[in-house]
Amino acid sequence: MRGFSLAIAISGLAFLLSTIWGEPFIQLLTKFNIGKRIKEDQPATHRKKEDTPTMGGFMFLVPITLLTVILNAVSLFGSKLIGSSILVPLGALWAFAIIGAIDDWEGIRGARKGLGMTARTKFILQVIAAFILAYAMKELLQVPHMFWPASDSPLDFGWAYIPVAMIIIVGMANAVNFTDGVDGLASIISMTAFGIYGIIALIQGQVYLGRFCFSVVGALAGFLWYNSNPARLFMGDTGSQALGASLAVVALMTGRWLFLPLIAIIPTAELLSVIIQVSYFKITKGKRVFKRTPIHHHFEEINWTESQIVIRFWIIELVGAMLGLSLTFIR
Repeated sequence: MRGFSLAIAISGLAFLLSTIWGEPFIQLLTKFNIGKRIKEDQPATHRKKEDTPTMGGFMFLVPITLLTVILNAVSLFGSKLIGSSILVPLGALWAFAIIGAIDDWEGIRGARKGLGMTARTKFILQVIAAFILAYAMKELLQVPHMFWPASDSPLDFGWAYIPVAMIIIVGMANAVNFTDGVDGLASIISMTAFGIYGIIALIQGQVYLGRFCFSVVGALAGFLWYNSNPARLFMGDTGSQALGASLAVVALMTGRWLFLPLIAIIPTAELLSVIIQVSYFKITKGKRVFKRTPIHHHFEEINWTESQIVIRFWIIELVGAMLGLSLTFIR
C-alpha cells in the first residue's frame, strides 16, 4: 500500500500539533468569552455545559491545513508530495467551516443569540458551496462518478453527478453536525470514517488524498484529548460541518461512496432520526417516534451516560466502517 508509512507519520505529527496548541487555543476562546449557548430543546443535563468554549473546530483545522499546504508542498526523497486534487477536500473543509463559524458566532453574539443562523440561510449557503465542489470534482478533477463493487470501471452519471454529489455533501455536513451533541462523539466517529477512507485512497494509489485523511485523523485525536468527557471545548458547527462536507468530498473523490452510509453509519443514523422525527411529528400532528432527536439525545433520555453513548456508538461505527470497507472491494 504505497504511501502508508508517510501517511501514518503525518497523522502522528498532526496529533502533536493539535495537542500542543490546544491549551493556548482554549485559553484564547475563554478570554474572549466564546462560550456555548445551550438551547432549550437539549436535555437538562446539558445545562452545566453552558459557556464551555466553542468554535473549537479551528483547533484541528489549522494543523490539517498547515500539514497539507506546507509539508506536502516540499519534496522529500526526490518525490513531490502534493497534488492539486488535495485542494478540493481542503476547500470543502474551509468553506463549510466558514459557514459553521458564522452560525456559531450568530448563536453566541449575533442577533439570534442562542439560536444561530436560520436553517434556510444555512441550507442555501451549504447548497452553493456544494455546487462549486461538485462542479470542481466533475469538470476539473474528472473524478470517477461511482465504482460498483467487483467492477474496475466506474459508472458515468453525466450531468446528474452534480446534484447527486451536492446531496451527499450537504447531507453528510448536516449528519456530522447532528452527531456533535455528546462530548467526544463527533470526534471519534469522524476519526474512524476518515481512517477508513484514508485506507481506501491509499489502496487505490491516491496517496495525496490518503495523507489528507490521515492528517484529519491525527488532528482529531489531538482535539479529542480536550473534547472527551467532560469536554473542555466543543468543535461547534465550525468543526462538525467542515468534517462532514470534507468526508463526503473524500468519498466522492475515491468514487467509493456507495457504502458511505455504512462507513459513516452513526452520522447517517443521526440524520435519519431527525428526518423521521420531524416527518412523523408533522404527519401525526404532534406525536413522536423518539423521546428526543438527534438519536443520541434519545438515549440520554433513557439514562445512558455520555460515556456509554460514545463507546457504544463508536463500537457500532467501527463495525459498520469495517463492513463498509470489506464490501467496497468485494469480488
